[in-house]
Amino acid sequence: MLPTVVATRFVAPLREGGSMPGLMEASDEGMYVVKFRGAGQGLKTLVAEVLAGQIAARAGVAVPGLAIVDVPGAIARYEADEEVQDLLDASLGLNLGLDFLPGAHAYDGTVRPDPVSAARLLWVDAYTANVDRTWSNPNLLVWHGQVYAIDHGAALYFHHAWPGRAPDATRFAAARFDASTHVLAELASDPRELHDELAARLDPATIAGIVDAVPQEWLEPASGLDDPAQIRAAYREHLSARLASPDAWLPGAAR
Repeated sequence: MLPTVVATRFVAPLREGGSMPGLMEASDEGMYVVKFRGAGQGLKTLVAEVLAGQIAARAGVAVPGLAIVDVPGAIARYEADEEVQDLLDASLGLNLGLDFLPGAHAYDGTVRPDPVSAARLLWVDAYTANVDRTWSNPNLLVWHGQVYAIDHGAALYFHHAWPGRAPDATRFAAARFDASTHVLAELASDPRELHDELAARLDPATIAGIVDAVPQEWLEPASGLDDPAQIRAAYREHLSARLASPDAWLPGAAR
């Protein structure tokens, strides 16, 4: 399970993109970039962040540590910025926190990962169907000379169809991944050579643990998914089915 901390102070908004995450201090004396449940993208974005972020960590990709951040009402009451106050009021309860990496800067290709590290991230993005890792939006940070992957909310797109359509893991398992625009495609070695190693790190028990880390209150009922147990089972089924059919989605060497 992910650690849970209580937010103690809102430090500053991070006005990048449409979600407006915020920098917050927490009860463990840590500093977190918090993605709020009340932001426009909705709870499924937070679910994708938790699932894909943990998968990336299991695959050996450098990612900021994750935590569940409980935002109490008192913080919202004393926030002077009305836009931030509205966001905090809509986000009371459990939100997603990422370890703050002070001094990190956006990836610009100056500091590059080695070919195997690039292939690991390409494998993760292909597996989770994360299309949001292009030069127009790399979602990578450089910190202490190492490239970190952030912002996985666009991954696992299949769950956005659940309100009106019953889950179908076979569709996701067979969905191709276009790596041609991936920001690290030209640097990566062949990700197919890593598949057996990385798939072995995601055995059924590990996938179950990754899914169980999602807070229950983020799991929204949908057609055929009436309770949290059914929703978690659907995530496990989709992740397992795709893992078992790499020939359908895994790109080869880009060079």
